[in-house]
Amino acid sequence: MKRYDVIVVGAGPAGLSAAIEAAKRGLKVIVFDENAKPGGQLFKQIHKFFGSKEHKAKIRGFKIGEELLNEAEAAGVEVVLNAAVVGLYLDKEVLVQNNDAVVHYKGDVIIVATGASENMITFEGWTLPGVIGAGAAQTLMNLHSIKPGKKVLMLGTGNVGLVVSYQLMQAGCDVVALVDAAPRIGGYGVHAAKVARCGVPFYLSHTIIKAHGSDCVTGVTIGQVDGNWNIVPGSEKDFEVDTICLAVGLSPMSQLLKMAGCEMAENPAKGGYVPICDHYGETSIPGVFVAGDVSGIEEASSAMIEGRIAGVAAAHHLGYIEQPELVEKSQALEQALMSLRAGMFSPENKGKEVNETEEGYRVSTNLLTKGYLTNEEVLTYPGVTQKTGVHPVIECSQNIPCNPCQDACPKKCITIGDKITALPVVAEDKSCTGCGLCVAACSGQSIFLVNEDQADGTAAVTIPYEFYPLPEKGLKGIALDRSGKQICEAEVIELKNVTAFDHTSLLTMKVPLEMSMKARFFKQV
Repeated sequence: MKRYDVIVVGAGPAGLSAAIEAAKRGLKVIVFDENAKPGGQLFKQIHKFFGSKEHKAKIRGFKIGEELLNEAEAAGVEVVLNAAVVGLYLDKEVLVQNNDAVVHYKGDVIIVATGASENMITFEGWTLPGVIGAGAAQTLMNLHSIKPGKKVLMLGTGNVGLVVSYQLMQAGCDVVALVDAAPRIGGYGVHAAKVARCGVPFYLSHTIIKAHGSDCVTGVTIGQVDGNWNIVPGSEKDFEVDTICLAVGLSPMSQLLKMAGCEMAENPAKGGYVPICDHYGETSIPGVFVAGDVSGIEEASSAMIEGRIAGVAAAHHLGYIEQPELVEKSQALEQALMSLRAGMFSPENKGKEVNETEEGYRVSTNLLTKGYLTNEEVLTYPGVTQKTGVHPVIECSQNIPCNPCQDACPKKCITIGDKITALPVVAEDKSCTGCGLCVAACSGQSIFLVNEDQADGTAAVTIPYEFYPLPEKGLKGIALDRSGKQICEAEVIELKNVTAFDHTSLLTMKVPLEMSMKARFFKQV
């Protein structure tokens, strides 16, 4: 039997973060993961994170993964891959299957960070090749550079469904529709908006009736559901697709904890069957801790903080740090965690209809049902001004935890304040230089620069652009509005992509002056 101070199950964001904090305090730490590569979901996440600097805001997920791996190596963490923990027993003993060998380990502390698995739903034809989970689609695209399909229908409008839909389009797939049985879009409005302006329609209060095909998916039929979740006769709609992508939630992978005898509870608000634990992540078995999605479904940013709390608590449990250090460090981490859990999408608001922002602005019904703000609604938010010359237009209308735009602006034109869920405000008394740092920094791609002083009856609109191949200066194409509708001709007059933008190009297009507050995407033709 091999012994370690701390055994961590899972080398994802929570597990690695826990291992780092424990190892930094002198503990001998080993991490097991059943996959061939460490980092969990982070290396599939090519989008920029929300939050603030302490939450790794505006950094892409795979880069955060690289940072965590480097930090773990520097701390002396031992990571064993292709190692499936198949048993967690009394006295903190684990059984690990590593290739053809089965090895017995014992730890003084066990930290379980096994994450979550994708949910599936059944419908006629759901076992056909071509019906896949959103996480599987991300794996194909972002880890193996394989397009999941040519024409895709996405079921689910939570953040996963919205983000993966956008990434499918980045990979060159045609996303024909997003479908959800709920009457409202479940994810962030800014995620929905960047999908909508690419021309993808939303079908809410709809679900899949049938997948067509014999050997693989060739099409799909959806239908509207009534208040009792029954299909409304005559509402059927058919789409020709070769891929149906399911983003219908996650379930904690808590089987090991049940096996160990931890006290468990069915908690729908946390995604399913989860261990009961305290604010340090310690379960009913002393010395067995949890972190990340295994204890409740949240974002990767939250998982990393929970992991660090568990790692610090493990060090205290084994006597490597005193109580004051535990309290000081954990309180700082908990404060960062609570800021992520604030705003409209906080745990206490899950399942509720939030119709007003913290500032008293009415939440757009159009955004919640169609994925975009109307022209009239945009003008009502504090991130939009009627200034002359170049100025930012911030189409962020929900209280989500994010403030990179405030930090990015060298002229302090944008303010959010200490509460990171507040709506961004554009200061009327500050002059924008047009540097574009705020546009590139925005994790939701909801900031644009508008310059109506072109003196030739046109306006320059700068948008974030993350599609390849990049258009060249002078290329003429079509400008799309927030709904994805073609509204006018547009010409690329500048394309900027510098290191500080982290692969977000700034595309500036010339459009008719009257389209300056409507043109929000450039389509190559």
